[in-house]
Amino acid sequence: MGTYILALDQGTTSSRAILFDAKQTMVAMAQKEFAQIYPRQGWVEHDAMEIWSSQYAVMMEVLAKADVSAEEIAAIGITNQRETTVVWDKKTGRPIYNAIVWQCRRTAGLVDDLLQQGYGDHIRKTTGLMPDAYFSATKIRWILDRVEGAQEKAEAGELLFGTVDTWLLWKLTGGAVHMTDVTNASRTMLFDIRKLAWDETILRALRIPRAMLPQVRSSSEIYGYAQLQGCRVPVCGIAGDQQAALFGQTCFAPGEAKNTYGTGCFLLMNTGTQLCESSNGLITTIAIGLGDEVQYALEGSVFVGGAVIQWLRDEMCFFTESQDAEYYAQKVPDTGGVYLVPAFTGLGAPYWDMYARGCIVGLSRGTKREHIIRAAQESIAYQVADLVEAMEKDTGLPLAALKADGGASRDRFLMQFQADILHKEVRRPVIRETTALGAAYLAGLAAGVWKDREEIQKLWACDVCYQPQMEAEKRRALLHDWHRAVGRSRGWAEA
Repeated sequence: MGTYILALDQGTTSSRAILFDAKQTMVAMAQKEFAQIYPRQGWVEHDAMEIWSSQYAVMMEVLAKADVSAEEIAAIGITNQRETTVVWDKKTGRPIYNAIVWQCRRTAGLVDDLLQQGYGDHIRKTTGLMPDAYFSATKIRWILDRVEGAQEKAEAGELLFGTVDTWLLWKLTGGAVHMTDVTNASRTMLFDIRKLAWDETILRALRIPRAMLPQVRSSSEIYGYAQLQGCRVPVCGIAGDQQAALFGQTCFAPGEAKNTYGTGCFLLMNTGTQLCESSNGLITTIAIGLGDEVQYALEGSVFVGGAVIQWLRDEMCFFTESQDAEYYAQKVPDTGGVYLVPAFTGLGAPYWDMYARGCIVGLSRGTKREHIIRAAQESIAYQVADLVEAMEKDTGLPLAALKADGGASRDRFLMQFQADILHKEVRRPVIRETTALGAAYLAGLAAGVWKDREEIQKLWACDVCYQPQMEAEKRRALLHDWHRAVGRSRGWAEA
């Protein structure tokens, strides 16, 4: 058996490949960006063939960089941008339309139709999701409606659907395997997360033929074999990117949570084998599937996380490099009473207010650039705190500590303020590539590189642990005024 695990991390803007060894050391990494296609305002597409070619290119590049042969690869794991939809011809292997990306809003009208037909409660109860154009179901319907003859071919079993993991697996195995895992299936708005099966009611409502859909398997098993340099290498780990990050952070027990600080923020809490329906604006999803066991998670999404720092840099021209925000934020002892709510495209969980808009409140004659920069930094932590509060209310599970990853987790000021405003430890791991690491863990478990989750947990190492230092009274006052500021932003764009 080989000694390395190859993680394929297929993201929204780039494809990456990372080679890990059995001690979870990153041996080599390669990355390649690909085109973002915007046919109309609010529409986002990718060329699925370019996704494949870029992913294949970095896969081969990382082996060359590390001077590792295919014979030395024990397993391949896949993690991917979720919800993005690919439909392709079973015979030719060519997509019949560009991949419709998770960000695309073109199918909002189809979602409205489902709600008007009374399917809203069924979708929420069955799939755990809020009916939205974000998910895959209506994207499939749109493609079948717009491509001539597609519906007939789909009904004849000549077309296949897959999220990006399924598309890559099909290509890697030479068209031999049409499968997905439970985490990606749970993001399609077609999957019953209790019965772990495609839901016939939603399929009928959207006239999606069952024959198009992939077989659903666990997140860690041998799905098939990729041919690399004349060798058969097992593909045996799959998870959507946020679930892979949760697993890569070794959040294996109920109540454990991670937050990814990227353009937005994605907070997932493991709720164990018990499915928890949210009463506080969160999504219920599948965290991971191992063997016959499925663990569930609550998920909350913040639309604007690190993007508020990009806004200060690019639109406000407050600094030239994003990392400078940390320096300026620490030049003042506080925000001087200023709060910035970055609701540029509305507010996500737990508010779900599409009419909210960004605002800055509490300005005075003494307000300086540094105060606004600090308020922007703090706004990221406040939004995450709102998600944590919602999760604790839903589950009754107190969060012991928050594990942090993503680009903005490098910001020491932000991480300390996050610990203070949560009044909880914030732990940043040594390996910040937790999404790829999660895919590697899943593949390595199936291939026998690691025995079980307990062995993996011993490998996880903390780089920095931020301890809360803020007095309780000050924390309560800051959160009170943050919620007042949020109230000013809500409903602003309503007619």
